[in-house]
Amino acid sequence: MANERILIVDDEEDVLELVRYNLDRSGYQTETASSGEEAISKARKNSPDLIILDLMLPGIDGLEVCKKLKSDVKTEQIPIVMLTAKGDESDIVTGLELGAEDYITKPFSPKVLIARVRRILHRAVSRELEKPTIRKRDISIDPSRREVLVKGKPVDLTFTEFNILYTLVKRPGLVFTRYQIIDAVHGDNYLVTDRAIDVQIVSLRKKLASCGNYIETVRGVGYRFKD
Repeated sequence: MANERILIVDDEEDVLELVRYNLDRSGYQTETASSGEEAISKARKNSPDLIILDLMLPGIDGLEVCKKLKSDVKTEQIPIVMLTAKGDESDIVTGLELGAEDYITKPFSPKVLIARVRRILHRAVSRELEKPTIRKRDISIDPSRREVLVKGKPVDLTFTEFNILYTLVKRPGLVFTRYQIIDAVHGDNYLVTDRAIDVQIVSLRKKLASCGNYIETVRGVGYRFKD
């Protein structure tokens, strides 16, 4: 069974208990926080393997919590799954821009929640552990270490940004639609808007600096890595 540590952040007691109950049943170690301040403190102190973060929190809201955690060297690599109200697309896009890896809209199915958690914690890493380093142009990707070098210098990417880059670089010249990228990175039946994928690509290009133009937009279709 799983033994990863997950921090659940929500100010609604019933939601908090629902999430904790289902994660505990699935074998995860859980702790909870009911405010943004408490979430930041526990994340910095205990370094959980994943954070489930409600965006509507008293005091410091979830987006600000995400921003603070992703800008802190102690917590920047912790994957964050956002809990959002249905239809809050602008908050979802902002959260992805800040570095969150995934989101789930309320009300949600506990089974979907567990599936998303498992996918983030295990799927990408386990499949890439034995893969060799890929070198294309000035970019080097080591999937076992989840390390990206651009012109010999390390680049810090989020979980999703790394997987998008790796997907494109593995098959240079091939055009991927946004939904093909989603399937490759997150798996089938993952719901996300075109805008969210575009946001991830924009952020990835910025981090790759002069090498960002290797990722080409194919108008009306999707993206590809220059062959």
